[in-house]
Amino acid sequence: MKDYKLTLAILTVAVVWGTTFLSIRIAVETIPAWFVAGIRQSLASVIMLFILLYRKEFRWIGWNSLKYQIIFSVLMLVIANGMTTVAEEEVTSSLTSLISACSPILVFFGSMALGLQKFSWRAFAGVLLCFSGILFIFWDGINDLKNPDYALGILFLFIAIAGWASGTIFTKKLNIQSGNISLNLFYQFAFAGIIQVIFAFLFSENYNFGNWTMRSISAMLYLSIFGSVAAFFAFHYALTKVSPVQVSILAYINTVISIFLSWLILDEKITAKFIIAAVLIICGVFIINYNPAMFKKQRLEQ
Repeated sequence: MKDYKLTLAILTVAVVWGTTFLSIRIAVETIPAWFVAGIRQSLASVIMLFILLYRKEFRWIGWNSLKYQIIFSVLMLVIANGMTTVAEEEVTSSLTSLISACSPILVFFGSMALGLQKFSWRAFAGVLLCFSGILFIFWDGINDLKNPDYALGILFLFIAIAGWASGTIFTKKLNIQSGNISLNLFYQFAFAGIIQVIFAFLFSENYNFGNWTMRSISAMLYLSIFGSVAAFFAFHYALTKVSPVQVSILAYINTVISIFLSWLILDEKITAKFIIAAVLIICGVFIINYNPAMFKKQRLEQ
């Protein structure tokens, strides 16, 4: 707690990413999803560019480094963030945040497949808990999947968490160094913004700009400034100070905040079964990620 910058970074990630699912849901009320995602990342890249120019740090990173930034951008921003945004046109923000919390399951299986992690019965028990939580969610709402739009939204959501898990494994596999965080984020945001804006004009059936409400526009601006720039910068900064396992604890806080705000602001229905499902999934993810080092004071070598 004596490192105030680290404390601020951790609080930013925990609180801001806990509000992004709510903000996305509000933004897509009147703005097509790909426009929300594309404008969000484009504006974020412009903000990062101004920061880099002010610091006199803007430069070309080279084709090899650009290749890694593009791969990371495709997996984490275009697919994970983009498909989550599309999914929330049909799926509630509380359900989206809860299902998104299951991404460590895919990270666990993917890491085992690539030899980055060994099988353990403890982690397997965590996976089973997560699956049981998912079953709890859809036990009574299985008929909702007969709605093709809702079913497609759920499919997009699972594609999104697959993208996020793949990006996590990609970073872990290559052991990519952070370098200049601001510079890397600029290239990631810029590439994702361009691709998603193209998708917006290709796949949005109706993008009458006159129908966009100030409520949705404000939510989109919040996502750009805080959900992308502030939170991603804080996340990468936190990773330079403490271990990834310790930072992963924030995922549990994100989910709780998101569910609470969805109930409080959007009046989304939170049933007893939904709460049980949330407890099962959060416990399962915790068991998968558990490491004694999570609760030890630890700093990474710079």
